[in-house]
This record gives sequence, C-alpha cells and structure tokens, in this order.
Amino acid sequence: MVFMNMGGPSKTSEVHDFLSRLFADGDLIPLGPLQGYLGPFIAKRRTPKIQKQYADIGGGSPIRKWSEYQAAEMCKILDKIRPESAPHLPYVAFRYADPLTEEMYTKLLEDGFGKGKGGRAVAFTQYPQYSCSTTGSSLNELWKWRQRLESPTRNSNLTAAEAEGSIKWSVIDRWPTHEGLVEAFAQNIEAALQKYPEELRDSVVLLYSAHSLPMSVVNRGDPYPAEVAATVWAVQQRLGHRNPYRLCWQSQVGPSAWLGAQTSDTVKNLVKKGQKDLVLIPIAFTSDHIETLFEIDQEVIHEANELGADGRVTRAESLNGNMTFIRGLADLAKAHLDSGEVCSRQMGLRCPGCTSERCLESKKFFLGQQERTNDAVTL
Repeated sequence: MVFMNMGGPSKTSEVHDFLSRLFADGDLIPLGPLQGYLGPFIAKRRTPKIQKQYADIGGGSPIRKWSEYQAAEMCKILDKIRPESAPHLPYVAFRYADPLTEEMYTKLLEDGFGKGKGGRAVAFTQYPQYSCSTTGSSLNELWKWRQRLESPTRNSNLTAAEAEGSIKWSVIDRWPTHEGLVEAFAQNIEAALQKYPEELRDSVVLLYSAHSLPMSVVNRGDPYPAEVAATVWAVQQRLGHRNPYRLCWQSQVGPSAWLGAQTSDTVKNLVKKGQKDLVLIPIAFTSDHIETLFEIDQEVIHEANELGADGRVTRAESLNGNMTFIRGLADLAKAHLDSGEVCSRQMGLRCPGCTSERCLESKKFFLGQQERTNDAVTL
C-alpha cells in the first residue's frame, strides 16, 4: 500500500532541494517553455524565506511522520478486515521530498516485489480530490520510474522473466466524498465549534480552505475545484447545514491568475465587516504541514487578530492521527481490493484541454494493467 503525497522537507537544509523539484514540475506549476530556467531561479530566491517558515513551525514538515503513521495504522486495520490479502505493507512515496518515488520503487524491488517475482501494489493517493497537478503528477512520476526500473525497453539489464514478473499496479485515484473522510472532518469541526459560546455557535462561519490552482490548469478542465466542492458539500450535509460557510483557496504563488477567493483575503474582509467568529478547515489536506501550521496559524489568524478578531478566528484540527479517518482509509482500501478494479472510471477521462503526452502514456499504462471493456476507457 503506497501512500502518495507532495511531501515536505523534514529539516530546513532540505528546503532548497524540495523547492527545486516543486518548481521544476510543470504539472504542478506550469511556467511554460522557460520552466527549466525559471524553476531553479524561483527556488533559489524563495529558499531563505521558506527556510524561516519551516524553522518557525519546529524546523521541518511533519507530513512524513503523519504519512508513515497513517499508512502503518491503516495496514494493521486492513490485515484484520481483509485477511485474505494480508500482510499489507505500508510504503510512502513523496513527489518532491524524501522518500521520493524513485526511493520507494527501489525499496519495493529490494523487498522482493517485481524482478520476476510479481507482486501487487496499490498507489493510494493522499490527495482526496483529484488534480492533474497533484495526483496526476504523482502517477506520472510513478509511471516514469516503473518504465525505468521494470520495462525491458528502458532497462536492458532486465531478463525476459523479470520483465514478465513486474509489479501489478492499481490506483485509488480519488475519494472526495468517502464516508470516513467526511466523518473525520465533521468531528473535527464539531470539536472546534464547541469552543464558542453556545448562543453564538450556529452563527460561526465555516471557511473551508484548499490549496489553490493556477487558472491555466482550471481552464483546461481540471476536476479539482469540483471535487473539493463535493467534499465541502458532503461535510456540510453531515453537519446539518447549521452554519454558514464558504470555500476559499490558499497558497497562490507568483503573479499569474490563480483560483480564488484567497483565504487570507476572505478572512480579512469578513473580520473588517464585523464577522469575527470564523473556523478555518483545511479541507484538501490529510495532515498538518506548512500550509496549516504556518500559513493559516501564523499568518492568516495572526492578521485577523491584528484587525481586531480577538482570538475568535480559529482552525479545526487536521486529520493527522484521527482514527476515524484512518479506519476510513482501511475501508476504502478494502473496497478497492474487493472490486478488482485498477482505477476509477473517471481516471480514464483526460482533461478537455490536456495536451500532455506524458499524461496520456501514464493513463494508458495504469488502465492497461487490467483488461477493460472499450466503453470503460476514454482517453
């Protein structure tokens, strides 16, 4: 069971390498034909600022700690509820930080998967809502390293038997309205609301905050905004629509147009208008990292207090070690294994404006891991 995520530097000395990989990825931050020049330039310029931010949250990102914990705990539960495929072994693959996808794949081979021995692996995205910039990029990277390490056309050192006995992959590519995810978010929101006086509780505004996307990505048909909105609506349904709410977006980078309204602007505008009772909910993140611990806690909430919020702007806890969430992951994994499907039907549909050949070849590979009817695959 391979948990896939963006990752984050575990210490400040890893920040530059993390940013270099991030700004080199045209799937995440499209910089056009000058990506090879602009990416390293931006990474170098931003490194001192981002190093200070990581220092302010304890010296590094906790995302690796939480990812490894969630994966291990999920596998323990999965062993019990689906013993026929036990033992389930936890792995973590990050896109921009250690352990990188290449490291994870190499470890799979060292641990006895592939190279003539076959084996089954599930790429389990930890981005609940699908985006070509996140899940798509991680799957493209996984496909790249599969081609390099297990494809006879790319690796001449492989024997025919080794190539034939390569790892069989399947993908949990999105789960925006899964019951365990929705329930875990709802429980954390209810806990946050309990801190407000009872007579004010139902008037507290819930601000769901997700990582933004460049409008160039949105406009080519990326499904992420709709899937984030689906998560928000499902959580609101579970909460009984007792509170007013809005969905806003954070972490814009650079001068180009990004999906809005921005979380920081939304909070400031509401506080200025007299609405000071706000709960921020990181709706697209499955654990704490710099976007929650620094951007929301130390920037957005701090600015709100400077405008007179008087501590009434708060944040719901992140999912982290929430066992409702982790049990939900196990249920999701069990349903995936029981189904025998390689991926969701939705994954076979490319964005209407997609022109990426790498995306096309990656999808062909994962869809080709299982014989499928023609009407189930749309590329």
